[in-house]
Amino acid sequence: MDAPSESSDHSVSVVAEAVNNQFGALSLGERNTKVPVLPSQSASNRSVQNLVWKPKSYGTVSRSSSATEVGKTATVSETGSPGDSKVGLNLSNFCGGNFLENFTVDKSTYCHAQIRATFYPKFENEKTDQEIRTRMIELVSKGLATLEVSQKHSGSLFMYAGHKGGAYAKNSFGNIYTAVGVFVLSRMFREAWGTKALEKEAEFNDFLEKNRMCISMELVTAVLGDHGQRPLDDYVVVTAVTELGNGKPKFYSTSEIIEFCRKWRLPTNHVWLFSTRRSVTSFFAAFDVLCEEGIATSVCKALDEVAEISVPGSKDHVKVQGEILEGLVARIVSSQSARDMENVLRDHPPPPCDGANLDLGPSLREICASHRSNEKQQMRAILSSIGPSFCPSDLDWFGDESHLKNADKSVITKFLQSQPVDYSTSKLQEMVCLMKEKRLPAAFKCYHNCHRANDISSDNLFYKLVVHVHNDSGFRRYQKEMRHTPSLWPLYRGFFVDINLFKSNKGKDLMALKSIDYAVKDASENDGQHGKDGLADDDANLMMKLKFLTYKLRTFLIRNGLSILFKDGPAAYKTYYLRQMQIWGTSEGKQKELCKMLDEWATYIRRKCGNDQPSSSTYLSEAEPFLEQYAKQSPRNQILIGSAGNLVRTEDFLAIVEGDLDKEGDILKKEGVTPATPEPAVKDAVHKDEGLIVFFPGIPGCAKSALCKELLNSPGGFRDDRPVHTLMGDLVKGKYWPKIADERRKNPQSIMLADKNAPNEDVWRQIEDMCRRTRASAVPIVTDSEGTDTNPYSLDALAVFIFRVLQRVNHPGKLDKASLNAGYVLLMFYHLYEGKNRKEFESELIERFGSLVKMPLLKIDRTPIPENVKEVLEEGIDLFNLHSRRHGRLESTKGTYAAEWTKWEKQLRDTLLANSEYLNSIQVPFESAVHQVREELKRIAKGEYKPPSSEKTKHGSIVFAAINLPATQVHSLLETLAAAYPTVKSFLEGKEKRIQEKLERCHVTLAHKRSHGVAAVASYGQHLNREVPIELTQLIYNDKMAALTAHVGSVDGETIISKNEWPHVTLWTAEGVTAKEANTLPQLYLEGKVSRLVIDPPVSISGPLEFF
Repeated sequence: MDAPSESSDHSVSVVAEAVNNQFGALSLGERNTKVPVLPSQSASNRSVQNLVWKPKSYGTVSRSSSATEVGKTATVSETGSPGDSKVGLNLSNFCGGNFLENFTVDKSTYCHAQIRATFYPKFENEKTDQEIRTRMIELVSKGLATLEVSQKHSGSLFMYAGHKGGAYAKNSFGNIYTAVGVFVLSRMFREAWGTKALEKEAEFNDFLEKNRMCISMELVTAVLGDHGQRPLDDYVVVTAVTELGNGKPKFYSTSEIIEFCRKWRLPTNHVWLFSTRRSVTSFFAAFDVLCEEGIATSVCKALDEVAEISVPGSKDHVKVQGEILEGLVARIVSSQSARDMENVLRDHPPPPCDGANLDLGPSLREICASHRSNEKQQMRAILSSIGPSFCPSDLDWFGDESHLKNADKSVITKFLQSQPVDYSTSKLQEMVCLMKEKRLPAAFKCYHNCHRANDISSDNLFYKLVVHVHNDSGFRRYQKEMRHTPSLWPLYRGFFVDINLFKSNKGKDLMALKSIDYAVKDASENDGQHGKDGLADDDANLMMKLKFLTYKLRTFLIRNGLSILFKDGPAAYKTYYLRQMQIWGTSEGKQKELCKMLDEWATYIRRKCGNDQPSSSTYLSEAEPFLEQYAKQSPRNQILIGSAGNLVRTEDFLAIVEGDLDKEGDILKKEGVTPATPEPAVKDAVHKDEGLIVFFPGIPGCAKSALCKELLNSPGGFRDDRPVHTLMGDLVKGKYWPKIADERRKNPQSIMLADKNAPNEDVWRQIEDMCRRTRASAVPIVTDSEGTDTNPYSLDALAVFIFRVLQRVNHPGKLDKASLNAGYVLLMFYHLYEGKNRKEFESELIERFGSLVKMPLLKIDRTPIPENVKEVLEEGIDLFNLHSRRHGRLESTKGTYAAEWTKWEKQLRDTLLANSEYLNSIQVPFESAVHQVREELKRIAKGEYKPPSSEKTKHGSIVFAAINLPATQVHSLLETLAAAYPTVKSFLEGKEKRIQEKLERCHVTLAHKRSHGVAAVASYGQHLNREVPIELTQLIYNDKMAALTAHVGSVDGETIISKNEWPHVTLWTAEGVTAKEANTLPQLYLEGKVSRLVIDPPVSISGPLEFF
């Protein structure tokens, strides 16, 4: 290849200069554009296995600060594999030498990383659902944004980046999930294009490859296991289209997605747009009306009536999946979205379906049914039926038989050590490095890139990186880092990256160098962009998932409860489903209906299956017939179930999954995970015939033993006659919690102070089980602390705990100042709580046990923790992470880091001793803490306790909209009328009690969902909680009922119009007469069958418009 041009030389020199900066600024010419890049690694090239802990270091990769001269760069080829890679690629390169092990990182080592597939970034809203609603309504009302709502189909995330880019599930590729996804996508093309399908498939794949694009879809199929309802057909719905390019991924707007999909005849989702206050408030009201009873037909009908724009999906949910609708996704989008959507709908009408009547060959279900030997046989059969455009080779499925389990850390380490060839690579390095430094719960899984087998050599390596975030706390913590560093790229869901590690002496590639020049554009477009379409970041990312009870009762209550029912029995199952309903805020009426149904289900399925638990992947084979029969028993049951029947049998064609995969196709750990089985939340009081267990989700040094001693010796105990006992964990031989269970059985009405730390959910489940078996309540006492992003206990609280432990002498548990590894033990307990912040920690305890007592620890007006105390604790946490990653729970006095632990333990003692005056001064006096805890426990025992709010929004099932009137004013009016008119006084005599009962719910009905429809009720949402004036003009009555005629006034100049022909306030009905019959009073007056009294002048009152 020719020598690089002058501009190329300049670009290379820019990279070399930038390598010196650790996340520094890259200055290009005079434009001062900041392009963060990572430095190269020093020539030592130590592997992760040989890392040495260093104090004050968060990371585990050392970096060189010396300048690096780069004269050449290796080939970064954009060409893919030839036609059929099973013939054209030399896969022996993967096993023909220890290329990775022998690949050393030095000044001539570069890396090139490109995102290959990704879904939307996951943003965790820190606001409550109600706060998000309020903000959404506010933004739309001010004309700053539009609310976009789409259906949520029940399936799995599937991403496709072209025949060379690959097919991906949420956190994996090359498995049955992606094979099924590619087949179904190809099938969609055949249905849409008919005889032109092969030609269009080739064009489509070339288009994706040429433009580096990825499409994301919801893959809905009956062959991959049950969700809420078995789909009638196998299909995909496009949910995102992404241009990957050479910079940050660009996601299409919904109007652009519809335009793209209509061009290629791909299935689209049903979408609604709400751009006014009236429509957006009506939407949320409509959901509240339907949240416990909604099915696809009723939901779509209601939203069609209240939305400004409704774009039906090309796949009708009712026809392809069924009536059971998982939910809706609501998000804030640009205020221009409605106009853009109108333009797209005008210029791009729905495409025809040319293959609807053609023979498209065996269906997915037929193929799976014909190949039942094993997963590989089934995948080969599926892939061979797809065709050359979508599946020119099966390398991603069969080219690399094993995951590079031992190479993951080495690949990532060398990726971070190498010099980035372009801006995008530097940003991806920055992201990975930050996630590792902050110890986010994520895995970086590396695989051979089989499509590049022919390009592999000892100094030119190709890998696929899967970034797998294990839980939502990782996204939340990363989002917080983005607020501090806005230039960070987002953390995406479904995140796959192609990595090329190479030496500069492999040649020169102008395209790779040219990408450096584009860094200016990338940086200027991405740096400092704090939102989209004029919205602030927090507003631009506002999103809510709204799920329906008819779906949740199947998936959460029946499917997810199977293991609890069959392992722990009906009582534990009842506890589980009651807690779920409590968390959701299910209305009392629906809770009663569900309890009856679920109890019958538990009896039915245990009688039928004995001890053989049905598989969760085919649970509907048992549940659907039961639900169908239950629904037939009454109209109320039919509404509860939503829809049942027409069961699709899957046993003959269910895909074979030989490994343990989740519903998205991700590999699961072998060890089983038992779902939580908590006590129903929020007890109003602790009954005297019940026992009480007081326990401590704490850390050594939290003063639980001292507190138990004080509580045990308190005069008068808990102000009742129940005996108080305690059992100190350090004095118990054998397992502690079974001993507590024995004591509970001996003294079931006693109060037990469980003097042992209860740090995790396994212990909490044992306590819940004791509560069920021995008729007891449990109260957790936790040390009050602000916590951190990932731990309910802050560093200053941890410092106090350790300080207290190091002051102990002759401790029964031998954890005191004489303990050589006391600091390590405290860190071990501290990490048992890792993964939950304080809010999550407290909310879970409240939801499980219904109460929470906080024991004060630190003074509010304290000064910040000294820097040297903070540093020594952070150093210990780093050392603990290194130790636990290598040795697990091995004692700190043993293993690779024994010397470092000895040094740190001494430094810890010296530091805390030097700050003893500070650590003593910041603590709340123990006597004060004991008094506060004692009083809270007394309130709980007396039933006066009100638990802290866990901020769960409760909507319930809305039936009607009405104006709630003050009962006292209406009652006063009746007294005035009785005093003035003897006939009225005579009529009211003897009816006072029933009238008083009616007046407690005094209202003017505006619309009822049974009589007027969901949209009619929802239309009042914009005036929710506003005061509405009412004029009462007539009293109409007979011997069966009585009501007041009401004239409804206006709000902000808009008259509130009742959907009732005769707006009124029902005052009284005789026994056996329903309130609804009061609507007939005007007609009865015309027929001369009732009495009427005109109120002159009319009486004016007002009340808030509410939903009931």
